[in-house]
Amino acid sequence: MKINLIFEIMKQKVYILGLITVLIVFTGLLFKVNHLAGAGIILIAGFATLVLLFLPVALIDHYKAEGTSQNLILYIVTWLTSFVVFTAMLFKILHWPHAGVLMAVAIPFPYVVFLPVFLSVTSKNKNFSIYNTVFVLLLLAVISIFSALLSLNVTQNRINDSYNLSHNYNKFEIALNQLPEKVTESSLYPKIDEALKIVEEYRGIILKHEDLSLEQWQKNPENLVMPDSKGRSAVALIKVGDSPVGAKLFTSLKALIAEMQNTNGYEGLAEAAPVIFDLNVPSGKDEEWGSWKFSDNSLSWVLIYLDGLETNLKLIKATVK
Repeated sequence: MKINLIFEIMKQKVYILGLITVLIVFTGLLFKVNHLAGAGIILIAGFATLVLLFLPVALIDHYKAEGTSQNLILYIVTWLTSFVVFTAMLFKILHWPHAGVLMAVAIPFPYVVFLPVFLSVTSKNKNFSIYNTVFVLLLLAVISIFSALLSLNVTQNRINDSYNLSHNYNKFEIALNQLPEKVTESSLYPKIDEALKIVEEYRGIILKHEDLSLEQWQKNPENLVMPDSKGRSAVALIKVGDSPVGAKLFTSLKALIAEMQNTNGYEGLAEAAPVIFDLNVPSGKDEEWGSWKFSDNSLSWVLIYLDGLETNLKLIKATVK
């Protein structure tokens, strides 16, 4: 009698914990959809509670209720599959680095790892219902479809916007390149050329890392295999020794602004330049600019930033007297 009472209490605790977990996750998703502050923290708390607390407790409770050690491997694989799938979803929703790689692993993982173990274990149980197997297969299909849709759509609008911007910048830059070179002794010219050289260098490094040429990128930006992946541009720059990442470009742009401040007639442009060049780090710390710009943004947006920066620099250069 006491044992049954203990089991009932444990089940009630599992149900309560499950309800709390669902509320946290859905609250986080609601905040995320409406772009409210704290969405990331709530989602992290929700997924952590789901994977690290609720699922282990629920599986352990069910395992003890079964009273057999034969299916232990199935419970372990069940938790491992849940961990892989939900972790990949969290990375994708929050746009963290390597989310695309994790999703590529998570989508086939239930079929490659969980399903064989499930079928092997349940085939030895004569009392196991075929309907349970069908239910599991349908559940796996739903998870895969949801994961695939999440992978395809979570940043698609933003990526499409970046492609449109890229086309516009490239058209504008073609027009600027057709302007005749001016003969001037202005000290701004070499500073602008230095910044342009670094922009071209950065873009070349990133495109080479993605096995793309500049022509391929400008002709069809959709050649990018993982456009929504964060941190890839930073990895490419660090590999060639640009560390701290983005420091060389940031220093060059700051030097250009300083030169504008010392050049008669360009003081106003110098005040607006940090906004034009997107140098104002949200944290207010200049040393975090490279990480903020190249690590925290998706690959497509880093490239479009460099395209836009190049266009703005050439436009400023065309106005130098």
